[in-house]
Amino acid sequence: MKFGRSKSSEPEINLIPFIDVLLVILIFLMLTTTYGRLTQLDMRLPKADSNPQENRPDEIRVTVSSDGHYVVQKTPIATTDIGSLTQAMSGAANHNSDVLLVISADAMASHQAVMQVLEAAQKAGLQHITFSAQSRTSNTTIP
Repeated sequence: MKFGRSKSSEPEINLIPFIDVLLVILIFLMLTTTYGRLTQLDMRLPKADSNPQENRPDEIRVTVSSDGHYVVQKTPIATTDIGSLTQAMSGAANHNSDVLLVISADAMASHQAVMQVLEAAQKAGLQHITFSAQSRTSNTTIP
């Protein structure tokens, strides 16, 4: 008879159920995060009250139409690529980076068309940028 302690084997941890639980938690978190983010986008864009804008000699006016065409200083741009838009802005600025860029975008203009104007302004070295808005009481179009 042996009265001493018997050597027990090392406890074994089974990792497969642990990994299964972690994957289920990960999938649950991914799904709830995606749906939660989509349901939180309740946007109501503000309307702006603005005074009539006066033309200044040190500003460049870029107009974006609803179909994505551009006009720089009352001169239509033939193509809609960023290179020609950058060239037109640089020519209008006369290499003066302190000039004010005024973007007048149609309400139905795509976000991409406005982003192209901003990218072209960055490439042209224009740092002062503003957007023009139409007054709520006025129904006139911006030239």
